[in-house]
Amino acid sequence: MEPRKVVILGAAGRDFHNFNVLFRRRPDVRVVAFTAAQIPDIAGRTYPPELAGPAYPTGIPIVAESELTDLVRREAVDAVMLAYSDLPHAEVMHKASIALAAGASFSLAGPKATELRSRRPVVSVCAVRTGAGKSPLTRYVSRQLRAAGRRLVVVRHPMPYGNLAEQAVQRFATRDDLDRAHCTIEEREEYEPHLAEGVVVYAGVDYERILRAAEQEADLVLWDGGNNDFPFFVSDLQLVVADPHRAGHELGYYPGETNFRMADLLVISKTDSASPESVRAVEENARAVNPRATVVRGALRISADGPERLRGKKVLVVEDGPTLTHGGMAFGAATLLAQRYGAVLVDPRPGAAGSIRKVYAQYPHLERVLPAMGYSTTQIRELEATIRASGAEIVLDGSPVDLSRLVRVEAPIVNVRYDYDDLDGKLAARLTEFVRGLPKS
Repeated sequence: MEPRKVVILGAAGRDFHNFNVLFRRRPDVRVVAFTAAQIPDIAGRTYPPELAGPAYPTGIPIVAESELTDLVRREAVDAVMLAYSDLPHAEVMHKASIALAAGASFSLAGPKATELRSRRPVVSVCAVRTGAGKSPLTRYVSRQLRAAGRRLVVVRHPMPYGNLAEQAVQRFATRDDLDRAHCTIEEREEYEPHLAEGVVVYAGVDYERILRAAEQEADLVLWDGGNNDFPFFVSDLQLVVADPHRAGHELGYYPGETNFRMADLLVISKTDSASPESVRAVEENARAVNPRATVVRGALRISADGPERLRGKKVLVVEDGPTLTHGGMAFGAATLLAQRYGAVLVDPRPGAAGSIRKVYAQYPHLERVLPAMGYSTTQIRELEATIRASGAEIVLDGSPVDLSRLVRVEAPIVNVRYDYDDLDGKLAARLTEFVRGLPKS
């Protein structure tokens, strides 16, 4: 019989993982293509034969998702698998309908089929939406576990936007490692805060190999999730963060709702800046669909050096890129800080350069805020040009990366810090209880 032909809808992350664990060694399946969405400039590449395996001597093409209908019909594709995250439930079914109308079946691969089992305990931190506060929560969990005497490494959800063969297994211990790997701003935003605390970060493409390497230097693995995807590893304790600024999204997005229902600990972040009604709405949804989970409230402590200097100044606010784009947020921590100290927010849109101008056209909800887009050297230079053209007296950088190392602008750059605050102490207590139940390291 002819192999079953499959297309995997992706965004340079879970799509490769699903292929590796589900299809790479199956002679009865032929993956004819990956498609690309969400991330710029990843279509037109090839998943290389070094990673695809001997059944794919020329690799697997990566094409734009807009070509799906023609691709399914031209290649007589049997099945389309969705393998990326942060999509409204209705959009998932629109993609399913496109596949079905072209003649293919449509599927989703769940945790049991795709999660790898570690020889070490695994704590995972995931979210219901991009920008919910997962990164500061992950850093908090890391500190608590290390303070309890655990030797851990962080394994980050994939962001392989460069040479995929070279990025199969990546280990980062210093900022110099990031420079050598030519990491994008988006990668640096996730890796740098861990490195600053002396924590080794693993990432890449082949997560079986990544996991086995990470296990060699740690007695506990901390999974740092991406977007609102569920973990690649079986978790011994799964934390999921929900955002009360987007109450209801925990039941309206794929696969964030999956995380919300799977969680052992549901962390409601940003309760200090959200309305009490929104916080209660998330808590009610948690009780309705995941009553076994422990629900805790947290806040984000937002700070910067010398914030008083913002008062009355023309300030350009820069925020985390994915949070504003496919995360759908119109503001972030830097915006809140700027408003707190009476800054005059600059509109960067008139001077937006190149691809940054296209970002504003694609995401019209963005106004007096600049997403820290930097998926390529060219885009970083366009980001720099946009900042220069803004006429700002101060740049307030709310991205987790040290932007001053990547762009050269005349205005001073003030870095915003945001850290998780365990308001009721319940999270710290649960983590202590978890560690006590582990074998001695």
